[in-house]
Amino acid sequence: MIEAELKARVHSPEAVMRQLDGRARARVEVYRDTYYDRPDGSLEKAGEELRVRTVHGADSTRTVLTFKGAAVDEESGSKPEHETRVEDADAVHEILRGLGHVVQIAFEKRCRNYEFEAYGRRILATLVRVPELNGTFLEVETLVEEADVTAALDDVRVVLAELGIGPEDLTRETYTGAVASQRR
Repeated sequence: MIEAELKARVHSPEAVMRQLDGRARARVEVYRDTYYDRPDGSLEKAGEELRVRTVHGADSTRTVLTFKGAAVDEESGSKPEHETRVEDADAVHEILRGLGHVVQIAFEKRCRNYEFEAYGRRILATLVRVPELNGTFLEVETLVEEADVTAALDDVRVVLAELGIGPEDLTRETYTGAVASQRR
């Protein structure tokens, strides 16, 4: 599946949050993300990502292992995504290190997730704050087959517009790149 996603900087987070609260119930979570690469940096060079994410919610904690392939849509950066829940976060970190992967970067994201239907699609909208970065971001995504990426991104753009987010607010900057830059 392809994660057809657009990310934007949000200038009025409270207004966007109110609109999203009208569409769905928020799930407030803290993500602790660790990105891995090969020692030669070949995953990053290929535009691929290998991530362990531990999600702390109000009632539970879960960990997922994610691999994202290279972008299939250059404008949005949408990528194939393969994700699975893992039982033991420490074990999966040890497995990746044992296979020769090294930590590229680790950081925290504070998220308000909203899941709803729009235009016949299951949409996930996430308001994101990364403590190390200035500002609030909004990610809007839906999972689709590769042949449907363009149409799905068109629907995502409509959802963003309904939330007051215009094309000028979109960004391709990655959290990994922004956090790494901030730490330098």
